Amino acid sequence: MRKAMSEFRDLMRSVPPLVVSLLFLSIVGMNLLANKSINTGVDWLALDCGILFSWLTFLCMDILTQGYGPRAATMMSVAALGMNLLMALIFFIASRIPGAWGESFVEGSEEILNTALNNTFGGTWFIILGSSIAFLVSAVINNFLNDGIGRRIGRDRGFGGFAVRAYVSTFIAQFADNLVFALLVSKVFFGWSLLQCFTCALTGALLELLFEVFFSPMGYRLTRGLLTGRRTAPQAA
Repeated sequence: MRKAMSEFRDLMRSVPPLVVSLLFLSIVGMNLLANKSINTGVDWLALDCGILFSWLTFLCMDILTQGYGPRAATMMSVAALGMNLLMALIFFIASRIPGAWGESFVEGSEEILNTALNNTFGGTWFIILGSSIAFLVSAVINNFLNDGIGRRIGRDRGFGGFAVRAYVSTFIAQFADNLVFALLVSKVFFGWSLLQCFTCALTGALLELLFEVFFSPMGYRLTRGLLTGRRTAPQAA
């Protein structure tokens, strides 16, 4: 345990603050925006606004994996999940503090709107638990699959190598994340069918992959900066 803590401290000192901040922010934002569904106009297609942040989470993990190794990336993912749970606790406490949200001042609907906002920020235990389990599963898949592809195709392949590793690992891990959450939460608590679970997982993964494709040049530049200019950091075998 002491060795792991020392390794984590060295990692935190080595990883650029921008990458750490983006990873932590994206996970908190992803789980908060997941409270809002997207009206797709199709009964079997269910999406939520969490996809606006989830691509960034996986891009950060790809950067960390290629810069520091899958074990270090997973350690950072667990730390980010811990930060998300802390923020969820703070949001929950805030939702229980007596008072009124600014958006609740609508004549005749103050109590209803205030309660709705408190419930949104306060969260629901099974959603937080389901999203945490889904993220841990997908983080391990993404990080070690990305590294495994890198070992197979060779480490120094330029942007093409970065893209292959990131796109394949992101799509598979995003699909796993969406599917695990849908099966644990949406099917059990909201009565989704298996078709809805799979179509949500697949279409969500495709949309999130498109975001990462668009922003992958930025991710590649950050990764090259880590590989050429970073200080010594723990590297997973």
